[in-house]
Amino acid sequence: MPLPLAPLLPIALRLGAVAAVGFAAKKIIAAKTWTGRTDQRAEDAMDDLGEGLSTHRPKDAPGQGNAGMRLRRTLRFRGKTYELDASALARVRIKEIE
Repeated sequence: MPLPLAPLLPIALRLGAVAAVGFAAKKIIAAKTWTGRTDQRAEDAMDDLGEGLSTHRPKDAPGQGNAGMRLRRTLRFRGKTYELDASALARVRIKEIE
């Protein structure tokens, strides 16, 4: 007894279209991004941050604001222990161009 494949054709066409769009999006995103690099100086600076949020404005750089944040927590989930260490450095500089 033959299987009726005609009712499955619209579903197969939709899934194929979604797969094609996903594949094309992946290719476009991969073409527009680049491989990052790890800067050891930045890693050391983030390791030296104190826990919490800090902001300041340097006197030698008017129009510049700096911020640093670090969060260190120990999480227990389903009998396993994880250490969360998140840090961020930010600089905003606004200069007037003549």
